[in-house]
Amino acid sequence: MHDSGADTAPCAIVISSCTSLGTTLVIHLTGELDHYSAAPLRALLASAADDGYISLVLDTAKVTFCDSGFLAVLDQWHFQGRRLRLANRSRAVRHLLNAAPTVQQSAQADSMTAAATS
Repeated sequence: MHDSGADTAPCAIVISSCTSLGTTLVIHLTGELDHYSAAPLRALLASAADDGYISLVLDTAKVTFCDSGFLAVLDQWHFQGRRLRLANRSRAVRHLLNAAPTVQQSAQADSMTAAATS
């Protein structure tokens, strides 16, 4: 049996809070987000889109790891003409976005509005 050295254990991302402000959805994420753990977030965003949300604020301050699975979620939301803001970008998120500048251009400011924090 060949071991590639890759860790195949699924990571865990937690949606620690989810709030709506009109047509804006504000989500705080905690943990690790990869291809395997992105499914709950992807499902939540699909449901939000069906419910008419057009703006998304993702607070990623507590995201400790993310990879292309996170980029795919962001691209899917933004590709459908919706607005996206990444707030409080963690080191892991900044690192990923620096490696993928097209996503960084679509993700707006680093800080949340005062309304989004209430």
